[in-house]
Amino acid sequence: MPSVLYTASTFSHILNFHLPYLRRFRELGWQVEVACGGPVRDIPFADGAVSLPLEKKMSSPANLQAASQLRAMVIRQQYDLIITHTSLAAFFTRWALRGLKHRPKLINVVHGYLFDDETSGLKRGLLTRAETMTAPQTDLLLTMNAWDTRWAMAHRAAPRVEEIPGMGVDLTRFRTAPDARRTMRDRLGLSEGDVALLYAAEFSGRKSQHTLLEALPGLPENVKLLLPGSGALLDDCRAQAASLGVADRTVFPGQVHDMPRWLAAADIAVSSSRSEGLPFNIMEAMACGLPAVASAVKGHTDLIGPENGLLYPYGDAKAFAAAVERLVSDATLRAELGQAGREKMQHYALDAVLPQVMDRYLSVMEGKTR
Repeated sequence: MPSVLYTASTFSHILNFHLPYLRRFRELGWQVEVACGGPVRDIPFADGAVSLPLEKKMSSPANLQAASQLRAMVIRQQYDLIITHTSLAAFFTRWALRGLKHRPKLINVVHGYLFDDETSGLKRGLLTRAETMTAPQTDLLLTMNAWDTRWAMAHRAAPRVEEIPGMGVDLTRFRTAPDARRTMRDRLGLSEGDVALLYAAEFSGRKSQHTLLEALPGLPENVKLLLPGSGALLDDCRAQAASLGVADRTVFPGQVHDMPRWLAAADIAVSSSRSEGLPFNIMEAMACGLPAVASAVKGHTDLIGPENGLLYPYGDAKAFAAAVERLVSDATLRAELGQAGREKMQHYALDAVLPQVMDRYLSVMEGKTR
């Protein structure tokens, strides 16, 4: 029986994005194991799950311990294939394979490089070095946006570099009951005349929620901001909302597990991120027919054009406010952009994407060239 090992920085990443693929491997007769940072979670369709001592700080000695643990697992289990996700896990998984005489085939799925043309020279140099050092352990590298594809090809990050349309959006998740919008808006205290902006993301420097909060005082009083998520900067953002006098127009619910209901309650999807791979939050919003207002950065620009949303310069609160106000004042434009986004998402639907990605996964075992 062939075996595959999935690695990622967190078990939640596997649970959120990869269960359909684990299930497909099982259906094909593969043994499936998962190794991630954090406490072990129950992973459907996995035959085993192992906790790795991965820590977010790349230079932490614990990450070398994780690499040593992975190396021992690979030698003992003799996996046929490793599929690695998230930058931290991808580096230390590949580092663990260095020097092995017989190693498994390895696929690195890049969910968005944490650098771009605007990244400082030192940081970009270090991250570039991390990728090129581990390129010899990479048989196939899959990217999700045009910038990452160009970079990976230019720097020969793997013998094969191919772009995929993300991991696929399960459109069936967003078939909510007809009264879901009204029920959720009542729960949130939103009136019929309120315009709800939704940004579901980790509270971190890269996600830049502070830009949205900075813009809110200049927007009409009926504009409300919904910010589901958790993270290191959550308390800072709460304090910022209070200091700007918009705490009563901002909702900080923490981590939520009923995102289709939040999407049903929203009118406009927004994002202030510094960079993305192919952002699931925007894709899910588009699948629900929401127009998008997002920073003009990689990942966003792959999904959003004038036909389905509005882009603004990263970090420019005034430009963000102007784009939002344009949609707030024009319900017809909101509907037109939302419908175009919904249609575009058919290309990114899980039913369409999963066969494409599985074909690439299995091709490294069959020696295919594309």
